[in-house]
Amino acid sequence: MARIILKRIYEPVDELDGCRILIDRLWPRGISKDEARLSYWFKEVAPSNELRKSFCHVPELFEEFRTRYLEELRTNEEKQDLIRQIVDLAEKDAVTLLYGAKDLVHNHAQVLLEELNRLKEQ
Repeated sequence: MARIILKRIYEPVDELDGCRILIDRLWPRGISKDEARLSYWFKEVAPSNELRKSFCHVPELFEEFRTRYLEELRTNEEKQDLIRQIVDLAEKDAVTLLYGAKDLVHNHAQVLLEELNRLKEQ
């Protein structure tokens, strides 16, 4: 499998990005569609609105958020389909998962990457 990396959407586009997938439910502020140069926007793989709002990017709530988001990723059929698509794309080329969160550690992209890595190991 090719590499899957995380990148803030505000970082410059790079040739090595490969397939660029926005994984946020909401469009990031200040970025035009031309600037984003997306291959896909998989907004449904993002946490549910309820979960996103309850976390509100508070680092102290991250572990609970992580547990609940992993449960969503593993039980929601639509999210499972999108995860399979990401894995399939990564079989062919590099995949860059794009997100807008300022916190590079406590965000849903880290949890999604964790789940993708778990699936790669199976």
